[in-house]
Amino acid sequence: MSKTILIVEDEKSLRNVLRQKLEHENFEVLEATNGQEGLDQAIKNNPDLILLDIVMPVMDGFTMIEQLRNHEHERGILVGNQIPIILLSNLSDQEKFAESQKKGVYDFLVKSDWTLEAVVVKIKNKLGM
Repeated sequence: MSKTILIVEDEKSLRNVLRQKLEHENFEVLEATNGQEGLDQAIKNNPDLILLDIVMPVMDGFTMIEQLRNHEHERGILVGNQIPIILLSNLSDQEKFAESQKKGVYDFLVKSDWTLEAVVVKIKNKLGM
């Protein structure tokens, strides 16, 4: 069974490249263009992993993480705590990195420092593939 990855990214070109690469690697891909859409998708679909931008319109990535981590399913389970998150950012700020770790983020990638292959490897490692 294929794993589902939710890409929450407002840059259309980057979102498309990530989607194409992940689909090529046989992942099911969901997309959102801002944190509110991402939160709604994550709650509705419970993806196996989220690739999340920090700076976005409507709701930023950190706010989305907080709301997802605090969201209770109708059975009173905090479902958002189970979903691994890899942050994608243009910011290489150590403070943001530290903040993301406190929020239970699996990894933090500065957009200028990674390749598509590296992202796929991180996803597969986290999902035990």
